[in-house]
Amino acid sequence: MSFIYLITWHLGRWVFASCFRWRVFHPERVPPTGAVILAANHASYMDPPLVGCAITRPLNYLARESLFRFPVVGAYLRALNAVPVDRDGGGAAGLRAILDRLLQGGGIVLFPEGTRTSDGRLQPARSGIGLTVIKSTAPVVPVRVFGTFEAWGRHQCCPRPHRIAVKYGPPMDFAALRAEAKTCSKVRLKEIYQQVADELMAAIAKLEPCEEKTTFP
Repeated sequence: MSFIYLITWHLGRWVFASCFRWRVFHPERVPPTGAVILAANHASYMDPPLVGCAITRPLNYLARESLFRFPVVGAYLRALNAVPVDRDGGGAAGLRAILDRLLQGGGIVLFPEGTRTSDGRLQPARSGIGLTVIKSTAPVVPVRVFGTFEAWGRHQCCPRPHRIAVKYGPPMDFAALRAEAKTCSKVRLKEIYQQVADELMAAIAKLEPCEEKTTFP
């Protein structure tokens, strides 16, 4: 971790513990080294730091390319391993940057839904994450956040105290679909992208909150 990342990581953990009484389930399911994709539901601006602060390895995050035009903001985002992407996050340059981070053995947080939920419920997955998964060889860890919509949903201008949690699922291997994608037709390839996205959202939906002992790294 860079110095700025480390300071932000500690500050985030303190805020989540003191203001939101956070709980963390199964962070050990995230590989400690090597390329990995963390696929999480998206309910709040809090989700990326929550997913990252609950584990001890540094991660890469997506940020709008326009934010990097501001010198101070851009420097801070780079220190946090942010990857610049266009507004929709589906541009070729953004995809190349994501795959480069994975090829370098990094971890990256992606949101299959593409945008924050407007009502707190899980949304259908977009095919974009399927493309990223197929183009890479990284394992994919489904992640579910709880309570962040109530704490700081898109209808709220400021966060408010509410208990939050994050739970990591078992890593998923898409080796069979990756192999098929190398030789299939373009029509089938698009189907594979959406199939991967749908399977990830189904895995996220299965991650229910539990009363087991909370684990902190």
